[in-house]
Amino acid sequence: MENIDWKNLGFAYIKTDSNARCYWKDGKWGQLQLTTDEYIPLHMAATSLHYGQAAFEGLKAFRGNDGKIRIFRLEENAKRMISSAEYLRMAAPSVELFSRAVIEVVKANERFIPPYGTGASLYIRPLLIGSGAQVGVKPADEFLFLVFVTPVGPYYKEGFHPIKAIVDRDHDRAAPLGTGHIKAGGNYGASLISGDWAHELGYSSVIYLDAAHKKYIDECGAMNFFGVRGNSYITPQSHSVLPSITNMSLCRLAEDMGMTVERRNIALEEVETFDEAGGCGTAAVISPLSSIFDPQNEKTYTFGDGVTAGKWSTLLYNRLRGIQLGDQADPYGWNTVL
Repeated sequence: MENIDWKNLGFAYIKTDSNARCYWKDGKWGQLQLTTDEYIPLHMAATSLHYGQAAFEGLKAFRGNDGKIRIFRLEENAKRMISSAEYLRMAAPSVELFSRAVIEVVKANERFIPPYGTGASLYIRPLLIGSGAQVGVKPADEFLFLVFVTPVGPYYKEGFHPIKAIVDRDHDRAAPLGTGHIKAGGNYGASLISGDWAHELGYSSVIYLDAAHKKYIDECGAMNFFGVRGNSYITPQSHSVLPSITNMSLCRLAEDMGMTVERRNIALEEVETFDEAGGCGTAAVISPLSSIFDPQNEKTYTFGDGVTAGKWSTLLYNRLRGIQLGDQADPYGWNTVL
């Protein structure tokens, strides 16, 4: 703890004091418990290991200049986990149980919340897995809901600076009517090959196209994609795209800042008309894009000067961060203040 360099944190796991666990058995949830154990006992036939019955969430807690702790959009993350659980046929923690677990873990690990002004935050990872043993392909009869936290810095080493992305036409992030709209663990396992390929070529992220037509932008790595043209904020709307809580928040802020929000299909070629483009999500908030390279057509789409974030991306980023940190008013009630 004493050796943490808050201003130079990466996005990696750091051991904290405790995590919360709750087991679903015999048709009901048990008692929520805090533990210092970083490991979980798991049956070798657990459905999470064999059949992918696993879902997770990601949210953050921030320490404000006023000393208060703010958890951003706690209830929306709880609702999304419920949606994921229902689709994967798992017992879902209620909004109340989810919220209580998160708040208890944040309070128990308060000393790991980075100081205000460091640019770092406390990342919160709720996890839901099938823990019951099954050999046949069917849902588990027991589940584990777990929440752990770890202090993190920027997801990309560039921070809030433009990154380069490359189009991957050889892999799909999610099937058209598959699990792309939920936060299933398997979605991310399937994306690792694309991510490694992009990194080997010197790109920070991947642009996925829709699996049905290979025409429309799906997501930007593990983030939602957005583009800006003039006064319009444009973002994909598709069953295969995860409903990002960050993007939902940015859409609301954009509207309130006088922008027109368009949720629709975005053909890859259309980005040539965009003034700005980027990815958004809990981990990075906004990652502006300096360019998108399409290797099949040997074409590079560029945005801005490639060095600094665009006007609207900067305004939206600063507004959202201001709310998260308590530096600006939160008229939407997005923060849970401790």
